[in-house]
Amino acid sequence: MGLNRKEFLKIFCIVLLFVGLIVAWLAFGDRGFIHLYRMEKERQAYLERIRILEEENQNLLEQINRLRSDEEYIESEARKELGLLRENEVIYRFDRDADKTEQGWNGETSSSEKAEEKQP
Repeated sequence: MGLNRKEFLKIFCIVLLFVGLIVAWLAFGDRGFIHLYRMEKERQAYLERIRILEEENQNLLEQINRLRSDEEYIESEARKELGLLRENEVIYRFDRDADKTEQGWNGETSSSEKAEEKQP
């Protein structure tokens, strides 16, 4: 009652096809390995976002504590944010863009300006 080679090959192909379908379903199905991989990447992105937000939250809490207790910090923030000055204090502001157009990148006069200077 042995199986001949043709019947054995036929059964082997059916079993192989069945195993292939199961593997494909496990890999590409709704809850397959590919979906699992994508979900893990999304989870890692969320964990990184949570870490960043926790750092930001910690920095804000430190800033709140400093604003409540540190007079020098309050003064520096008022100067920075509101542009406040002390008595008899003067702030000089220079337009950096105007300097770059009048002079070359390294501070030298451009060749067109040199030509204009030489003409009478």
